[in-house]
Amino acid sequence: MASKLKDDKLDYLFSAILSLETVEDCYSFFEDLCTISELQEMSRRMQAAKMLRNNCIYTDIAAQTGLSTATISRVNRCLKYGNDGYNKVLDKLEAAQRPGSGNKRC
Repeated sequence: MASKLKDDKLDYLFSAILSLETVEDCYSFFEDLCTISELQEMSRRMQAAKMLRNNCIYTDIAAQTGLSTATISRVNRCLKYGNDGYNKVLDKLEAAQRPGSGNKRC
């Protein structure tokens, strides 16, 4: 990995995240670590990534998430040309989704 971000402090943070076992553990840790606004922004970006993979248009994504089209464009660039972080996570979430539960398009 040739990431410009990689360092021991981030490795420690990511190791801490990987140690979390439940959604409740995540809520506890991330509520301590981040502001509510930061968490909401991250969740909106994940929602945008999911919607982009479902071929939703920017105006629908902006309306449903409250994100700017500039942020949606950045998420889209990451999906297409980034490090595959969004795609790997979305693939895992889709694989874990219960059969027949449906996948909301837009």
